[in-house]
Amino acid sequence: MILPSDKEYTQTKRIILGIEKMKAEFKPLAEWIDETYDVKTVNIIYDTLNKRPRIQICFEFEEEKNKFLTENFSYFDKTKQKAIGEKFAEIIKHQGLYKSNNAISKIFSLNNNEVYLTDDVFVVYGAFEPIAKIEATYKITKELTDKFIASFHNKDIWTISIGFTIPTFFMFTNEKVKKYDRPEVKELWVKKYYEFIKPFDEFNYFKKENIQVLIDSKENFDTNYESNWYYYYK
Repeated sequence: MILPSDKEYTQTKRIILGIEKMKAEFKPLAEWIDETYDVKTVNIIYDTLNKRPRIQICFEFEEEKNKFLTENFSYFDKTKQKAIGEKFAEIIKHQGLYKSNNAISKIFSLNNNEVYLTDDVFVVYGAFEPIAKIEATYKITKELTDKFIASFHNKDIWTISIGFTIPTFFMFTNEKVKKYDRPEVKELWVKKYYEFIKPFDEFNYFKKENIQVLIDSKENFDTNYESNWYYYYK
């Protein structure tokens, strides 16, 4: 899951909302993961990547996903990947829902259920919460943003841009950044942004104490990023 438009996200959202359920054949694996690693698996998604079977383990919160990364959060923990991949193969084979990666030898479910490759399974992870927060920001139109800016009654603010759920307040000049980039100002703006974003926060994931605001300038945006949002967030 990377964006709200991803099918993995929309399917997991339906499960969280109670509209849909995780596939029954994946529930034993989810229960094993939860018991082994002290997490709550919301969804498991199977697909293939260059003919290699892949499963995505979807959690609700980022801190759960982080349990499966290395200590510096740069890579997947290979030991846990291997253990989960092997457990997936064991459970699927026990249910008779597997087929071999070898095209010559295939074993199919007698009940015409979906079958899965189980050799050399690649395990990845996803977290629902950060994508849901991005989806909340997608609901904010330019008209709403303009009204929010106007509510400050501050002619020094040029615009506000929300990148990866973090709002950046753009002043017109670098000199004005120095004036407003102070803890007491940011604290006030965090409060106002929190009140602004909450109506779009379907799952109540935004917490005021976790919100941060950044302050930059149109001068910097124009001079160093060619007035281009793509370059700015690249």
